[in-house]
Amino acid sequence: MAGVVAAGQSTVGSLFRDRAGLHPDAPAVQSATRALSFGELNERVNRAADTLREFGVARGDRVAVLSENRSEYLELELACAKLGAICACQNWRLAPPELAHCIALVSPKLLVVSERHADLLARAAVGAIPTVRLGADYEARLAGSRPDEPEIVAEPEDGLLILYTSGTTGLPKGAVISHRAELARYHVFFVELGVRPGDSALAWAPLFHMAGTEPSLCTLLTGGKVIVVDGFRPDEIAFHIGREAFGYVILMPGMIEPLVTELRSRAIRPVGVRLCGAMAALVPAHQIADVTTLLRPPYLTSFGSTETGAPPASGNVIPVGQVPTRLSKRQNAFCEIRLVDEGDRDVPPGVPGELAFRGPTCFSGYWNAPDTNARDFRGGWFHMGDMFVRNADGTLDFVDRVKYMIKSGGENVYPAEIERVLLSEPRVADAVVVRRADARWGEVPVAVVAPKDAALTAAELLARCRAELAGYKQPKEIVFVSLDDLPRSTTGKIQRQEVEVWLKRRDSPGR
Repeated sequence: MAGVVAAGQSTVGSLFRDRAGLHPDAPAVQSATRALSFGELNERVNRAADTLREFGVARGDRVAVLSENRSEYLELELACAKLGAICACQNWRLAPPELAHCIALVSPKLLVVSERHADLLARAAVGAIPTVRLGADYEARLAGSRPDEPEIVAEPEDGLLILYTSGTTGLPKGAVISHRAELARYHVFFVELGVRPGDSALAWAPLFHMAGTEPSLCTLLTGGKVIVVDGFRPDEIAFHIGREAFGYVILMPGMIEPLVTELRSRAIRPVGVRLCGAMAALVPAHQIADVTTLLRPPYLTSFGSTETGAPPASGNVIPVGQVPTRLSKRQNAFCEIRLVDEGDRDVPPGVPGELAFRGPTCFSGYWNAPDTNARDFRGGWFHMGDMFVRNADGTLDFVDRVKYMIKSGGENVYPAEIERVLLSEPRVADAVVVRRADARWGEVPVAVVAPKDAALTAAELLARCRAELAGYKQPKEIVFVSLDDLPRSTTGKIQRQEVEVWLKRRDSPGR
């Protein structure tokens, strides 16, 4: 029976190897500095795998990568895939203490860092971990390595990636994405997002994020070309849209208006885009109409996560040119969902419940977090921490987060992350962070602080936040109040929702 089971399994590394063998001369990766065919990319992947082996990297080991978007990033992910190692994708937006936590969490056998982020790594002071620098160091090592195909020892349930998510306790968690989950997520791209084999992908979203890495690897496994862009650059993105056919162009809140401006100012006519957008609920409705009119595909009403991929509720689209008035979501195929109460009992339609998820796109738990995994996977379902209502027509409406979270420009920000820093200031008696609607980013964090010392300034607290938190986690405003003004429950807990309502009233016109 073992042979029967093995015959039904594939991994990302083996599938890429075969794809490169079928179409060695087809274009695979294009960036500002390099263009590679599938044959050339596969040879570099094999040399990278040999380089990793020289550092003792084997199946199950972690390789931490800290780099901007560049073709070498994809080489390293695929090299790890062939060896059965796990690529731990580091977020260069993090402050040094956060980055130090993320690297220490996974105990990497090797660190690969670009020149741009070498100083950040140095300031993180992660200790004596063998390190390779992208650039001359990396190229020299590849030149001295073997191009032979490595023996592929990975199995479908082995980890392929570790992608980091914000933590409810104030520190990021490492979500382990297996080969099985990645391949299932690629099926969703084709069946439900309309991507087709051979479509190109535009990798502008950070490759440490699922929005950058997953479409890129999916495209390579199905014979398409990945155009790597070094971050959100509206001019470059518009340029490529006018010259290349894309399956799915992901757009985040805050990025749409600059892209619309660029497309209009340069009168760019898209070659072809099948689908665009993400997180429609956080985007001004007129921007959705504008960008779909210019690009000519529908806009995705998405609800997924690092832990689940595009599912569970990314099955609806907004037609071209439409200003949406309803943003209900629809359950994806290839997954099961339940809406449950606090006792994990199913709730009826019309009643809010936490979304519990099950399906092949599901991640394999958080790295080295047994207590969190036991709680979140109770009963064999992954509990997402998001509250939904199921409508009579089967669609789903988002209600709120069980654990209050701020979605800012596509990034998750938990208040606990910011509150941890604010409360470490001895002159702060208490603090609470809430979300505020923002025309560009969808939501931004605002901190309400009760100081012990009247001389404490917002500038001092913001400086502390800048030293310890990623830029997108910085409070956009710090509001000082007295300790007695913070609304509390009978148990003494600050009532975050009441603080949010108070700030809305304060900011309303006429006040």
